[in-house]
This record gives sequence, structure tokens and C-alpha cells, in this order.
Amino acid sequence: MNRVTVVGSINVDSILHIKKLPLPGETIGMQSFSKAAGGKGANQAVAAARSGAETYFVGCVADDSNGEFMLKQLNDNKINTDNIKITNGSNTGQAYILLQESGQNSIIVQAGANFELTDSDVAQAADSIQSSDFVITEFETPINVTLSAFKLAHQAGKKTILNPAPANEEIPADLLSSTDLIVPNETESELITGIKITDEQSMEESVRYYERFGIKNVIITLGEHGSYVSLNGKNKIVPAFKVDTVDTTAAGDTFIGALSSTLKTDFSNLFEAVVYASKASSLTVQKVGAFPSIPTREAIESSK
Repeated sequence: MNRVTVVGSINVDSILHIKKLPLPGETIGMQSFSKAAGGKGANQAVAAARSGAETYFVGCVADDSNGEFMLKQLNDNKINTDNIKITNGSNTGQAYILLQESGQNSIIVQAGANFELTDSDVAQAADSIQSSDFVITEFETPINVTLSAFKLAHQAGKKTILNPAPANEEIPADLLSSTDLIVPNETESELITGIKITDEQSMEESVRYYERFGIKNVIITLGEHGSYVSLNGKNKIVPAFKVDTVDTTAAGDTFIGALSSTLKTDFSNLFEAVVYASKASSLTVQKVGAFPSIPTREAIESSK
């Protein structure tokens, strides 16, 4: 099984269950309230670990009750937390999720301690990063830290996976050129490339944009329509599994974490790995919350 290091965010999710989003100036009632462990980085790590990957984490929490809670959650999922820094500078990251009855959500993130992560912290985690098969990161931690992690990985000949979320239209060119696999959704891809995803031709044009930076492997996730996958110029749409959606929180993170657990380092099984990741994501959206909804390999392989 793969060894995976995630450099990323750790958040406690506060979930507001509502019928629908309020209109400007409108006051609505909340149907219920719940809390769960989350954060894009942490979600990806849990998804990788539950699919059997030997998983390591590089991140930052505060010296508060939420930080203590999150460290326990990660350790309970058999994730190595030796390279998670505890800071007194701010609070542990938080996300406020407006969850509609339809299953769609809107998320407001307070970065908190996540933005206390530094290049020095990454350097201290060099052994973990350079001994991993895959290094994964996203944009809920500083971009310069992301770049440092990817450069360390490439120095050791390791593969990098970039989840360019939250969407960012100013990604440094040297970060893109240090990326082996990029996994944006269609909205994120449009912001990065300037190409609106409307059909297969626009997807092909988007792939060519990424190829100009040397990224040979691209997955553009399309929600209920599946994923557009490009492997060394060979393109294919992998359909999504049809399920009743309860909550889309952590669906994309589950996809990437599960993918990293089963993907070969030469990417030769990318299409098959995407099918596995899609099935994992389809299980995630059928439950509420981030960590609570992420499935195990056993659950994924036994699902129809």
C-alpha cells in the first residue's frame, strides 16, 4: 500500500442545517446544528488512511480544545501527527458550513492556525515528505509552504498531487511545474485557466493549458457528471456513481485521499484509481459531516 504525506489544513466544522440559503436581508431558522472534524488536508489524510495508505500529516493547530480534539481524531485514524505544530498564536482552524436540504453546501473558512504553517515546518518534515510515494496539498495553508513541500518531494523523485482549492487564480508557475497530478473541480479549473467548462472540447483545452506547465496528469471533477481524466494525453470521462446526496462536504477531499491510496506512482492505473475514488466519494455524500462520512476500503470495495 502507498505511503502518503498530506501538507494541509485542519479545521473543526460547525454545520448549520438549513432548508435553503437565505436571500440577501432574509432571516431564516436553522433546523439543527452539529460539529465534526474536517479541513481539506485532514479530510484527505483520513480518506487515504481509511483506504489503507500509511499516512503522515504536516500541519498546524492551536493550543486550544479544538486543536486537542483534532489531534485525537487524526491519531484515532492511525495518521502520523509528529509533524503537526501546536501554536499559541491563534485558534485552530474552523469552517462554518451552510448545509441545505438538497445536500449542497456553502462553506466559510477561518484559517486560524493553518496559516501559521511555515517553510521551516516543512523542512523539519523532510524525511516524511521524501520517503512518501505521494505528497498532497491544497490552498488552505500558505502557497509558499505548498511549493516548498513539492520541491522537497521532487528532489527525492516523489510524486505530487495538487488540489487547487479553495479556488485561486494566481497560482505560481513554479508550483504548477512542480505538480504531477492536478485535481480541480470545473469552477476551480475555469478560474485557473480562464476556460469555462461547457463540453469535452473545453475540457481538452483546459488539459492543454496544464500541459504547458508540464502537468501530464489531470482530473477535472464534474460533480454528478463524473470526472474528466487525462493521462499522458489520453482523455476519458469516468462517470459518477448515482446516489441520493445528503451532504457534499468532503466529497472532493475523499476522492483525492482515496485515489492516492491506490494510485501507482507511474500513474499507469489512473483511470482505474479514479473509479475507486469516485465510489469512495459517492459514499461520502450519503452521510453528514466530513470525518464521519469518509468510508473505509472495506466499505468502498463492498459497495455496489
